[in-house]
Amino acid sequence: MTDVHDTELKKDLAATLHARRDLGPEYESELVDSFLEKIDQRIDTAVERRLRRGLAEQQMQAARGARRPKGTDSWGERFGFGIVSLVLAIPLSAISGAFGGMTGVVVTWIGIVGVNTTQAVRLNPGLFHRPDRED
Repeated sequence: MTDVHDTELKKDLAATLHARRDLGPEYESELVDSFLEKIDQRIDTAVERRLRRGLAEQQMQAARGARRPKGTDSWGERFGFGIVSLVLAIPLSAISGAFGGMTGVVVTWIGIVGVNTTQAVRLNPGLFHRPDRED
């Protein structure tokens, strides 16, 4: 698209220069003003197009922001994360119990609870905050 506009602009410039040769230097300012007006119109059109595109993108983002995204905070992800952490807790508990005794098991479970708590807070940022009381 830019090539088409560049070609048109070159043709307009060539026509303006040709008209200047035919008409003489006394019409030079009118020809230059006419050519600059065409450039201004093209710039205005390009700026208007970009502004409309930007406004449309902002409206799309606002519309998407009103809906909850489906990707990262779905029920399936939360459920899957909980199941995987419990499945991995069994061998981790056995390994930590064999090498560290009861202290190893406690440390392992503190880690498992910590990971699950971090995941829960990531998905629900206000999870542990009390709602403000109205007195």
